[in-house]
Amino acid sequence: MIDFHLNGRRQRCADVRADESVLELLRTTLGQTGTKEGCASGDCGACTVAIGEPDASGELVYHNANACITPAHQLEGCHLVTVEGLAEGERLHPAQAAMVDCHASQCGFCTPGIVMSLFTLYEQQRRSDEEPPPPLTQERLEAALGGNLCRCTGYRPIRDAALAMGDYPAVDPAWITNAELGHPADGQIATADASHYVAPRDLAALRALKAERPHARLLAGATDLWLETTQQLKALDELIDVRRVAELNAIEEVEAGWWIGGAVTLARLMPVLAEPYPAFEHLMHRFASSQIRHRATLGGNIANASPIGDTPPVLLALDARLRLDGPRGERELPLAEFFLDYKRTALAEDEFIAAIFLPRPTAGHHLKVWKLSKRREDDISAVLAAFAWRLEEGVMRDVHLAFGGMAAIPCRAPAAEAALEGRAPDAEAFAAARAALAEELTPMTDVRGSAEYRRLAAGNLLERLRLMIEAEGNPTDNNSDNRDSATKVTLDAYAN
Repeated sequence: MIDFHLNGRRQRCADVRADESVLELLRTTLGQTGTKEGCASGDCGACTVAIGEPDASGELVYHNANACITPAHQLEGCHLVTVEGLAEGERLHPAQAAMVDCHASQCGFCTPGIVMSLFTLYEQQRRSDEEPPPPLTQERLEAALGGNLCRCTGYRPIRDAALAMGDYPAVDPAWITNAELGHPADGQIATADASHYVAPRDLAALRALKAERPHARLLAGATDLWLETTQQLKALDELIDVRRVAELNAIEEVEAGWWIGGAVTLARLMPVLAEPYPAFEHLMHRFASSQIRHRATLGGNIANASPIGDTPPVLLALDARLRLDGPRGERELPLAEFFLDYKRTALAEDEFIAAIFLPRPTAGHHLKVWKLSKRREDDISAVLAAFAWRLEEGVMRDVHLAFGGMAAIPCRAPAAEAALEGRAPDAEAFAAARAALAEELTPMTDVRGSAEYRRLAAGNLLERLRLMIEAEGNPTDNNSDNRDSATKVTLDAYAN
């Protein structure tokens, strides 16, 4: 049984399959067909809906999500809003009215998803604590619409509609008040037979479930796992949802850094990264789309061991560690020892990632990150490079060079690191590092790029690092250096 609200009305849906998506529930069971299916993989945004969840004060906070890859059971205790629920009688919501008046729709198939992304942007503006609310900059618009890939009209009229929303009278449909929402029941959420889909609330319950069901698949955001059912037509008939485990949602700041719970979403992670590692935070803007960032988790991006995961190379460069947990207790492991082979990790069958430790940057520490992909936003990496080092009396120390998107697993480049360690960042040292890099990398060839392209691109990114260090005059202030260069990193990456 799933107990939630849809466009202001309570819904109680029984006999929902463990692997049923929000999109299936809407279109097949509830007869709400305004939400469309396009790619069924979370790329096109045609299926975008808004999900409202109560914050600590009980106020609903909305985020956009891809209904095609969001588990229906995760609606428990939430308010689901679709395009049918925005208008009040004959009065269109400002997001809808602006789209009409700006002629921002052509064939119309993707329009409901675009409207829902604009709705969440409108809600963020309306509920902002800032007075006046922050302006709708080009960057914010791109972030809001990066996961809606309509190709009919181009984005100019859609952008115009987004900018015009605030000029329309507010429309508040007859939605329930926040107090009526209710919270998920205590204990575990489950399907009707209480066997196939369970959602523990704390670490103790999760450990017990892993002992009882070691073969059950874990999910949090489900942004990768759900492709097995939508693309490969596999049945996901035994699932443990860790998204509501309190300990896995915690972010604990300690003197040496931060312990980030395995179920912390990328959207929640971004503000944590902004001050210590702005280059990492800027990379997050190119990590898929806002729909994905609000659901995908840091632990999931690591645990699925995909060669194209964007966070592992950066975490490798920063010497991150993992806290693994399970029925037999917890243990810590350097991230560098976690990835064994393609889709193979050091996780035991009954273990899960409880937290990721992100060290605090030390004095003189620098981080540069570049992502090369065929599309500016919402695309996977052909090459991702993360370079971290300290400058001490004019020489490079603690050099970490990490790469992703190139081979079976993300990896460091120890020979190239050794060529730079203890040396001044000059042309001679970097020439030696590039030569070592060419020897130790074994990139793959696929549709995103050839092995030769990847090898050449990796070497060129190393040369770019040398040129940036030279141009910036070997700065020593970590925050100002990374904050300024993060913008350059983003723009440079866009140009590729």
